[in-house]
Amino acid sequence: MPFIKTDFPGLLIFEPVVHEDDRGYFFESYNREIFHQKGVDINFVQDNQSLSEYGVIRGLHYQMNPYAQSKLIRVLSGKILDVVVDIRIGSPTFGKSFELELSAENKKQLFIPKGFAHGFSVLSEKAEVFYKCDDFYKKESEAGICFNDPALFIDWKIPAGKEIISEKDKYFPLFDKCKNNFVFEG
Repeated sequence: MPFIKTDFPGLLIFEPVVHEDDRGYFFESYNREIFHQKGVDINFVQDNQSLSEYGVIRGLHYQMNPYAQSKLIRVLSGKILDVVVDIRIGSPTFGKSFELELSAENKKQLFIPKGFAHGFSVLSEKAEVFYKCDDFYKKESEAGICFNDPALFIDWKIPAGKEIISEKDKYFPLFDKCKNNFVFEG
């Protein structure tokens, strides 16, 4: 099975089966039936893609209920450090972060269920990131957590002074002050 469970309930690493030969490679980046067999019954409705340069940190973002989004993240070119924080009240991993390097080379993907804040840092010269969402973006529902909250112990792997952060991301609240209406239903 191409899934690896993490210690975070519902958070899965997907490693597709890659078929390589002298022409290149082929793999199914998403197959509804394979995900369904793993208990992930998702109806993706929106695809997003970004291109960023080295040092960019995007996040930590999420949408509040009832417009929360599950996401399937992958990298088309380059390399990122993908980071999530469990914000589901009552979860055994509440307030903890999980990090995974995703790259075009390793072809790993991260399935992030609702109730996680998400962000990434760009570790290569440039990175093109693609992700599927199971709900539409709603500006009135967006929220976030400060990327450098010391309580989260996140090492974005970008040297001090080399970070590129949007104005919006600089002013998100710390974890203990963030907006949150997620409850763990484990």
